[in-house]
Amino acid sequence: MWVVSRSAVLVSFFLAAVLPGMAMGEVPGENLLEIQPGKTGTDIRLDRAAIETLPQIDFQTTTIWTIGTHRFSGPSLLSVLRVAGIVDGVVSLRAANDYSVEIPVAELTENAPIIASRIDGKPFDLREKGPLWLVYPYDSSPDYQSETVYSRSLWQLVAISRGKG
Repeated sequence: MWVVSRSAVLVSFFLAAVLPGMAMGEVPGENLLEIQPGKTGTDIRLDRAAIETLPQIDFQTTTIWTIGTHRFSGPSLLSVLRVAGIVDGVVSLRAANDYSVEIPVAELTENAPIIASRIDGKPFDLREKGPLWLVYPYDSSPDYQSETVYSRSLWQLVAISRGKG
């Protein structure tokens, strides 16, 4: 038999009311993405609010990692790079588990890939490949259904830097 204190119920209600849409385990104002170096040569750190103030792209697609069709939304990788003053060359993206990929900036478009911060309209956490996932509209073109694109579809994205390539 569970015994729940009144204060535990109030704290739960407060968190549900005050922090709607926050991914589980996420601290308000917590930096989700670090870009090195930024325009000034210093790192740029973006929290959820900063990421979600950038122009948002959304699309529905299936993935090889999920079941069914989902709506992914977030800023394009290209728009995030522009914020940091990165407009050419190669960028390296790193995941929380240190998996990394390099992508030539010239291969990016205004609409793909995106740094998804929401799936089906909701933030998602580390257990769900979040809180940031580099996603392509895989169903929109055979060009997005290649080993190269799948290998670049990095989840748990935490950092972007200039690549060596």
